[in-house]
Amino acid sequence: MKLRPSLALLLALAVTGVGVHAQSAADLTGDNAPRKYSTLPLTATVNQAQAAQLSARFLTRFHYDAKPLDDAMSQKIFKAYVDSLDSEKVFFTQADMAKFAPLKTQFDDAIWNQDLSGPFSMFNLYITRAIDRMNFARGLLKQGFDFNTNESYNFDRKKAEWPKDQAELDTLWRERTMNDWLRLKLAGKSDDEIRKTLDKRYAGYVDRVKQLDGEDAFQSFMNAYAESTDPHTDYLGPRAAENFDISMKLSLEGIGAVLQARDEYTAIREIVPAGPAAKSGKVHVGDRIVAIGEGQNGPMVDVIGWRLDDVVKHIRGKKNTTVRLEILPADAGVDGKHELVTLVRQKVSIEEQAAKKKVIEIKDAGVTRKIGVIDLPSFYSDFGARREGDKNFKSATRDVAKLLGELKTEGVEGVVMDLRNNGGGSLAEANELTGLFIDQGPVVQVRDARGEVQVQGDDDPGMAWSGPMAVLVNRGSASASEIFAAAIQDYGRGLIIGQPTFGKGTVQNLVDLDRFTRNTSEKPQYGELKMTIQEFFRINGGSTQLKGVTPDIQYPKNGDEKDFGESTYDNALPWTQIQPADYKPVADLKAYLGQLQSKHEARTAASPSWKLMLDELAQYKKMRDKTTISLNFAQRQNERKEQDALQAEFRSRHKTIDGDVDGSDDPVLDDGLNANERSLKSELKQEKDAKKAADPQLEETAHILFDAVGLIKGDTKLAAEVLPYGGRFSNATATAAAPEKAHAAEAH
Repeated sequence: MKLRPSLALLLALAVTGVGVHAQSAADLTGDNAPRKYSTLPLTATVNQAQAAQLSARFLTRFHYDAKPLDDAMSQKIFKAYVDSLDSEKVFFTQADMAKFAPLKTQFDDAIWNQDLSGPFSMFNLYITRAIDRMNFARGLLKQGFDFNTNESYNFDRKKAEWPKDQAELDTLWRERTMNDWLRLKLAGKSDDEIRKTLDKRYAGYVDRVKQLDGEDAFQSFMNAYAESTDPHTDYLGPRAAENFDISMKLSLEGIGAVLQARDEYTAIREIVPAGPAAKSGKVHVGDRIVAIGEGQNGPMVDVIGWRLDDVVKHIRGKKNTTVRLEILPADAGVDGKHELVTLVRQKVSIEEQAAKKKVIEIKDAGVTRKIGVIDLPSFYSDFGARREGDKNFKSATRDVAKLLGELKTEGVEGVVMDLRNNGGGSLAEANELTGLFIDQGPVVQVRDARGEVQVQGDDDPGMAWSGPMAVLVNRGSASASEIFAAAIQDYGRGLIIGQPTFGKGTVQNLVDLDRFTRNTSEKPQYGELKMTIQEFFRINGGSTQLKGVTPDIQYPKNGDEKDFGESTYDNALPWTQIQPADYKPVADLKAYLGQLQSKHEARTAASPSWKLMLDELAQYKKMRDKTTISLNFAQRQNERKEQDALQAEFRSRHKTIDGDVDGSDDPVLDDGLNANERSLKSELKQEKDAKKAADPQLEETAHILFDAVGLIKGDTKLAAEVLPYGGRFSNATATAAAPEKAHAAEAH
């Protein structure tokens, strides 16, 4: 799901990896110059104006569903831009919107004429309003609030009207600030503690808003244009383009650490195993970076109070170069002794985001079977290394092929591909990964803007895994995940289990705008377009667009489908279909799908963990449907007691089922704090405990495969129907085929 830029920009300043998630876009007078943040008014650069016009040329000519950049498109851009800046209608008033009104039909002219003063004036006013509102909230803290009234706060303002005047805006912000105060009060904080916490929070917001610069403004405006053409076309500024490249190749050149902004400091949140920081033994989680020096003798630059992506920019660098960090140790006070650490940058692999495996042992009726699970967060691929002929380029398919070989060695009898929340990635990887589970044949059909259809598939014989398999999906499974799941389903190759998927059926391509300019600098200046150029179709002729992939065995929905998924976009492409590809299903899973469904229903009906999941899901839906909350202390206290009792019951049931996962005291239901206001140690512990918590959906999926294996072993005729190619691929054949399939992934 895409965050609106006003929120996303603030969040981008909070957590990132050194060379992993962010890069500074600010122009410094030198690589080690002190950061000089922009002052209002922000204005567009010549390069940005040229990038906007160049983007328009591509979008109006080469987009899959190309539309002219005219007054009609201008109005769409205007709406998207306003939503990106103030979707909750808490900064602008009706008077502001009246002032903006003439721009509704002028954004097309602004782009074609390379005059971006209009959209930049809106961004400048957004910054002014945001700072004003935060300072207004800080002023309210001095007097405190009366919580004995019957006031309420409507916190869901997506469909609300714009505040009619300053007085109405002030009332809205008084209610927002009251709610912040009340949350802390209900958590047991004193008035002085509350006042200090909130003043620090709002002051921090002001500082971060002041750090927004011209590239932030341009990125927001260009994304409003790009996403007005279709939901998945994006403009990537230089720093965003580099981050996207890193997310696809899962590697970077830096020190191997994940950073987080905490107060005025940049703190070490995680250490990447085997990276320079880890190998040094001198950098620890919680350490704060106060200054950075380039090379052995470069001057140290104080980075306290800097934007996080600017700190990241200075720590990133070419392989085998030196960077020096002045660190305030985690356990030292603000006046503690600083330490100087010298590190040599290296290529760092982001293994946390790569495919992983585990084995689940299912015991039922005196029988024990091993089920392998491969968790694939994305369909990643190092395109650059692949083009250059690097035999060890990073690839989801290569990694999964290796893991499948290891799982077979461990004696698993079924494999679950866990694609929950896998938002996609490389189309080629989706095609090749499917090839690990089928012998030969088409995988996906791709239609371009001219209506020409190309069939992509697997031409190499053999399978890396020929046994029973399942694909676990949810609403967050999109794009390449849907290609893979749809092909597995159409072939009858494996069971699709979980929730209906996202419904994205379009293909995007990256357009490097610098290639079409006279930019002779090595530094990217114009950014990239991630532009929709094709639509993909299942081999059965249907599309995943809007409809997604419907699982063979469905799990309960969580209610997010109302706000999350292709069907929630006003400008999503319609569902269509084409002729089926020339393919034949390799098995008929309907032969035992009914038995598996019945066993699943009987088991979950008697499962305490499944019942607990359903109860928690029902409570989540109930809470997320609320749009208004009381500002009366007594009423909120009663509601709090009810929620505390319910959560205590849930925790008790979890401990009965799973044991005491964290071994700590019961956490407070709502402590009123933002994430970066809690201690880093406790925050990381909660994340670690969450990863260790039971996963009833994955466990049930493994159990369904356990049932499938049992049915297959007990009925040779059934086995011939539900196993691929009549079961003629033995384990020995599959084992021999794995290296071939891994090699094929390099060749496609």
